[in-house]
Amino acid sequence: MSQEHMKEPATALQANMEQNEKSVSQAIHYRRSVRVYDPEQPIDSSVVKKCIEQAALAPNSSNMQLWEFYHITDPEVIAQMAPLCFNQNAARTAQELVVFITRKDLWRQRASANRNMIDSMYPAKPKAEQSRREKAIRMYYGKLMPHIYFDFFGFYGYVKYLMVLVAGLFKPIYREVRAKDMRVVVHKTCALAAQNFMLSMAAQGYDTCPMEGSDTWRVKRLLKLPRGAEINMIVSCGIRKPEGVYGERFRVAFDQVYKRI
Repeated sequence: MSQEHMKEPATALQANMEQNEKSVSQAIHYRRSVRVYDPEQPIDSSVVKKCIEQAALAPNSSNMQLWEFYHITDPEVIAQMAPLCFNQNAARTAQELVVFITRKDLWRQRASANRNMIDSMYPAKPKAEQSRREKAIRMYYGKLMPHIYFDFFGFYGYVKYLMVLVAGLFKPIYREVRAKDMRVVVHKTCALAAQNFMLSMAAQGYDTCPMEGSDTWRVKRLLKLPRGAEINMIVSCGIRKPEGVYGERFRVAFDQVYKRI
């Protein structure tokens, strides 16, 4: 069969999936944490990759994008991952896995990438001719980001914290300046990407389950992650079996969590 004929079914499948894609509201209501996947219903890795691409469009702190996404499709690696996820059904029966990784250690590279983007937006000119916006954004990535993310064994973080305490007596100021604070920031934004991914999968009629229960040290070793990488969550992927959804969705009464001011 020619390559042209081989491409036709995939193109038709993609067009059909786009036609049947759920709305945002439909995807939110369809998404459940699925614990058992149907081995008789394989999923298309290219669709999962497309959903990961949409995950990368998630909002994130200062556009630093301090994340990486490991898309695991190899059955042998999935089999190795399952015991590291404590043999949860969601891991054992998964067709594929996506591991969401934080990379706070890449802040210099990401800040540099943003500066390069700024250079492409604004032609080179003397500082006196730069607009207020251009000066502010160049200062933000050239001076403020290094000041916020740099630390030295936690010492500089506490120096920044003391400076903030003093300055905060006189005006509102950003207070999350220690290394542990920035770690929380990076994990929050990575979780936003994971949510984008799961809703994108739901829109395609695919199922997911976010798993925090894992031996993160062993997972890092298996995936050969660098020292500065941290695992945010592991998301299993597949198509649900009826018993894969453990009961009706339960949420506390909305008026207990909704506060209008």
